[in-house]
Amino acid sequence: MFRIFVINPGSTSTKVALYEDECEVFVENLSHSTNDLAQFSNISSQYPFRFQVISAILQKREIARESIAAFVGRGGLLRPIPSGTYLVDAVMLKDLHAAPLGEHASNLGGILADAFAAAVGKPAFIVDPVVVDELKPLARFSGHPELPRISIFHALNHKAVARKAAAKLGKAYVAVNLIVAHLGGGISVASHKHGKVVDVNNALDGEGPFSPERTGTLPVGALVRLCFSGKYSKEEIQIMVKGQGGMVAYLGMNDMREVTKLIQSGDKHAQMVYQAMAYQVAKEIAAHGAVLEGKVDAVVLSGGIAYDQKFVSWIEERCSFLAPIMVFPGEEEMQALALGALRVLCGEEKAKDYATEREKL
Repeated sequence: MFRIFVINPGSTSTKVALYEDECEVFVENLSHSTNDLAQFSNISSQYPFRFQVISAILQKREIARESIAAFVGRGGLLRPIPSGTYLVDAVMLKDLHAAPLGEHASNLGGILADAFAAAVGKPAFIVDPVVVDELKPLARFSGHPELPRISIFHALNHKAVARKAAAKLGKAYVAVNLIVAHLGGGISVASHKHGKVVDVNNALDGEGPFSPERTGTLPVGALVRLCFSGKYSKEEIQIMVKGQGGMVAYLGMNDMREVTKLIQSGDKHAQMVYQAMAYQVAKEIAAHGAVLEGKVDAVVLSGGIAYDQKFVSWIEERCSFLAPIMVFPGEEEMQALALGALRVLCGEEKAKDYATEREKL
């Protein structure tokens, strides 16, 4: 039996869990107030604070660090790499601190896992970070060489639910073609072809369907004119696209439960906006049917919005002609991180080397 400790830093929380093989022993979500985080100038400087918070949990739970076989953290905004479980090393730590693609709380995942692991001589891993890049060459073209399409999406959850869907089909993940849609604060839709994500929208920076907080793809000409209208700064446009777009822009809220309440109270505009989001998701899913040349074993829906049966039904109405639709609501992040480490500890997979893999792309 392997004990695996999982660390998943979020913007205002740090989620931790202990697993014994694939079984969850406990999970805790540690919230951080605005005052807690206001003292730090950037994400990296939060490291000592988060380290102490996690240490307190281990102490409270009377978990001896030496009893843990591996520590695994959420992967951050690293350089593009293929999917898999990666050993945290000096090269990766340098990039996590430097944040080549930007600051994000998940950058602390590998840093914290390494700190706890190094103290007791155990390995530290990350699994399927958001920068997983398995795009086919054709998928990288955008329409202009200075603006190539890039792969940033909910890779960890995508891979986890894809494996579950394949198992439900009685096949290995590498033997199926799936269209997976993660429906959360951001929305990502991807073609999974024989174990590789060969095409996916950039869910972080403005592609695909609009979501609770993001605009998704916008009319290019209109966006250019807005950028040079003098009405907004560069920073304001960026916030408009990511954070204040989508449902927030239309309805002033990002909680789909509140949107549902509006609809139930008879708000026709709210229903139209919510339906429009489902329409865009369905359209994106159908486009991936072309990517997979119509050879689709299943369409897989996950994320928090997948709990809403009405939203799911709107997608089913437009996409059921492609393949059977499977729904795995919620997120699988903590278990997915633990299972990624477990596959390495059990010898099912070999841990990848970050420096080697990043040079291949």
